[in-house]
Amino acid sequence: MFSVFSVIFVIVFVIVMGGFVAVAVRGIATWGKNNASPRIPAETKIVAKRLSVSGEGMHHHGTDIHMHHHDSSSTYYYATFEFNTGDRKEFQVPAQEYGLLAEGDIGVLTFQGTRYISFERKI
Repeated sequence: MFSVFSVIFVIVFVIVMGGFVAVAVRGIATWGKNNASPRIPAETKIVAKRLSVSGEGMHHHGTDIHMHHHDSSSTYYYATFEFNTGDRKEFQVPAQEYGLLAEGDIGVLTFQGTRYISFERKI
């Protein structure tokens, strides 16, 4: 016979697993759509940059005598590009390129669907 705890546990487990499956399916669908999209070069201007930090930060585990510090966070880098039409689109960019991009730079952005490929600055 099932107890109330067993039923609640199963319901929570199904909801959590359903969330994981939904995120995975959405990621695979986006990846497939990007791969099926053409690579598009377009003249753009960088109008904004931002970063997003997510994660846990510092945690303390154990007693005061045996303190352990863990720092687990992720930083994501974004740049917003404005097309000649006035439309804007934000892309996640690699960390090593983020520092090389400056607001006001004009150049050719190459992208594929929602995927950033490259930006070549005009001199």
